[in-house]
Amino acid sequence: MKNNIRGLRKAMKISQEELAKRSNVSRQTINAIENNKYDPTLNLAFTIAYLLNTNVDDLFQFEIKENKRR
Repeated sequence: MKNNIRGLRKAMKISQEELAKRSNVSRQTINAIENNKYDPTLNLAFTIAYLLNTNVDDLFQFEIKENKRR
């Protein structure tokens, strides 16, 4: 899952630390999410989207891989 958190956060001039405080998580968690090393819970995803004035669909790009059956 890829995300637009870094770009939206920077456009709003919000630091990782500030977004983390508002989201009740650590700065390291925000960093890990931005770097696609951690998938947030649904609740956290909605919280971040709300804080960045967007919606979850625009914040995250979900990649659906099709299973090929033989």
